[in-house]
Amino acid sequence: MEKVKILIITQHFYPENFRINDIASEWVKRGYEVEAVTAIPNYPQGKFFKGYGFFKRRTEEWNGIRIHHIPIIPSGNNPLQLILNYYSFPFFGFFWNLFTRIKADYVFMFETSPMHQCKIGVRYAKKHKVPLYLYAQDLWPESFEMITEIHSPLFIVPLNHMVDNIYRACDRIFVTSESARQAVINRKVPVPQDKVVFLPQYAEEIYKPVNRQYVRDNHLADEIPDDDSFKIIFTGNIGYAQGLELLLEAAESLRNEKLKFVIVGDGRYREKLLNEVKNQHHSEMFIFTGRRAPESIPALLSVCDMAYISYKDNTLFDMMIPAKLQSYMACAMPILAVAAGETARIINTADCGYCSDTGCAEGLILNIKRAMELKRDNPDELLRMSHNSGEYSRKEFGKNRIMDKLCGFIEF
Repeated sequence: MEKVKILIITQHFYPENFRINDIASEWVKRGYEVEAVTAIPNYPQGKFFKGYGFFKRRTEEWNGIRIHHIPIIPSGNNPLQLILNYYSFPFFGFFWNLFTRIKADYVFMFETSPMHQCKIGVRYAKKHKVPLYLYAQDLWPESFEMITEIHSPLFIVPLNHMVDNIYRACDRIFVTSESARQAVINRKVPVPQDKVVFLPQYAEEIYKPVNRQYVRDNHLADEIPDDDSFKIIFTGNIGYAQGLELLLEAAESLRNEKLKFVIVGDGRYREKLLNEVKNQHHSEMFIFTGRRAPESIPALLSVCDMAYISYKDNTLFDMMIPAKLQSYMACAMPILAVAAGETARIINTADCGYCSDTGCAEGLILNIKRAMELKRDNPDELLRMSHNSGEYSRKEFGKNRIMDKLCGFIEF
């Protein structure tokens, strides 16, 4: 019997680290044929990964998936290059659509910013008359406004028109939170309720609790000192939207405490943050590991006391569930957050950590003090938070349950 073929359209795919990599691999395990059309990898550094380019490694095989890297202008480190990045992928995708010989039964678009990437999938599905599905990780044009701080109708009206056309073309739209679902349904041009489905992201199977002593005995996290300091770890994209400057204020207030911030990852804000740490004489309180393979993250988490999430004060972030939250909770980490909306709701419902108001350094400092006191005076309470975190992840963000739901809605 011929396999059902899924064509994934997304600007970000392997070797970049996004959830769609695992979804695609799971489809292969479940017996589907999968191909992915994506950009030349350049996220989050803003430059092409080593070994990739306009004339290098444009196609490859990974985990049984055929990957096609079409040209793109890398995002760089300035707004103009970022805009060129946004528009170049669908531009080159237009020509890919003209000449591709790929025949698929379904098109699945995994939409991280920018939403322009979805034009490629819309054109393909219309041309080949196949069902079109969208898994929206961001809301547009809200995300564009937040990133660029441009609110002029000259830009926003055309973007809204583009989004309306994309939503109209889709047979099903999956979103990562109930708040995002309501936002899509209640747009100025409404989207039918039965077309929009809440489908939370799950943490890949590599994210699971790891024994701390095992990690130490096998030297899996030697960059993090084995001492009695209270360690708060952040992993992922180090961007401006994450609001990590609050850690500098916390470090200044708590400079006499045995406290370390472990920063794992890369991104547009990393160099500036690193320089600020040096300029403010907080180097002893910060550990920058650089970008690490996803498989190494659970070991790094295991030797720390709490996992950190923060982002800028913006209603868009309030509506979304950051993917790193699922990763942290799957590893049974107590959570320290500066957040609101969906993130705060989950942490409070799960009773797995402390959450202070977005942008509030004073609240963050108070919660760090509370957590340090717990470790000193009542360590069982931190263990309880850890247990709650892992249990909530298993019940609400379990991979098999979410994948079964996804496949059930798509009705392969």
